[in-house]
Amino acid sequence: MPSSADYRPARRVEGKPRVFVTRRLLPETEARMAELFDVTLNAQDSPLTRDELVAAMQSAHVLVPTVTDQIDAGLIAQAGPQLGLIANFGAGIEHIDLSAARARKIIVTNTPGVFTDDTADMAIALIISVSRRLNHGGRTLRAGNWEGWAPSTMLGHRLAGKTLAILGMGRIGQAVAYRARAFGLNVAYHNRHRLPEALETMFGARFEPDLDRLVADADILTLHCPASPETHHIIDARRLSLMKPEAYLVNTARGQLVEEEALIAALVEGRIGGAGLDVFEHEPQVDARLLAHHNVAILPHMGSATFEGRLASGDKVVANIRFWADGHRPPDQVLEGLV
Repeated sequence: MPSSADYRPARRVEGKPRVFVTRRLLPETEARMAELFDVTLNAQDSPLTRDELVAAMQSAHVLVPTVTDQIDAGLIAQAGPQLGLIANFGAGIEHIDLSAARARKIIVTNTPGVFTDDTADMAIALIISVSRRLNHGGRTLRAGNWEGWAPSTMLGHRLAGKTLAILGMGRIGQAVAYRARAFGLNVAYHNRHRLPEALETMFGARFEPDLDRLVADADILTLHCPASPETHHIIDARRLSLMKPEAYLVNTARGQLVEEEALIAALVEGRIGGAGLDVFEHEPQVDARLLAHHNVAILPHMGSATFEGRLASGDKVVANIRFWADGHRPPDQVLEGLV
């Protein structure tokens, strides 16, 4: 359990806090921020340079970054003494050095839970897309190569009766498991901690403590764990070699979970059936071999891209800033040791 030192008190800000937002948010969120705070917005919506981030952190009370901003120890060391809150827009906080922020007594918050349904929906969409070769079919039509219906072409696999293996059974993993039952999928999962029996029963999910066995049993392997040093390349060349030749890999979490070069090799050599990818190891750069492969369903990191989710995330950011500026602990404070 965290010690009392982990619960760092906020300090009250007199007047409107100076807030710097690194990317464009929804108009409703930006308007609310302009009403409540002395806010600087990024009208161009282009990722900030390192020097621009330093300048923002030297002048603002609150920095509102996103996953595209690497807030490392070097940046935090250059922050001005007035910076007291990093209010991240999004649930993932792997791009923020929590230890460095803690050393400077800077509180970090995030926006958990708001994108759960959106990301789970996208995972199911990719599962359907890759298993039924929707990407291949669409490309064939657009290229003018469709010669009409035939009983032996564009064959994929039905979902009912297949094993959906879920790596990471947090909010999103559970939401995927809930949806999977409607498609007749058999759910197995691997997680740091086993779920209570009642939840396993509700999801019809089987706990697999051995990750290698889970990978080997999967007809579809879907990833829902956070990015961390422990999960970096958790799906590497060795684990890809354990997958069935007709199995599919789906990733809507973080690109760093997968050794991308090894995945490309497995796809090109036909050692797995296909992949559904919303995230990439070196995004926004995407390897041309993934773009060209006939059975890779590919999206530009849009799992959380709904009006509802982005608005809810903005509401949480605003609430966290208001609590902090009033001298209270923000509701979504991220605590080291609980991430």
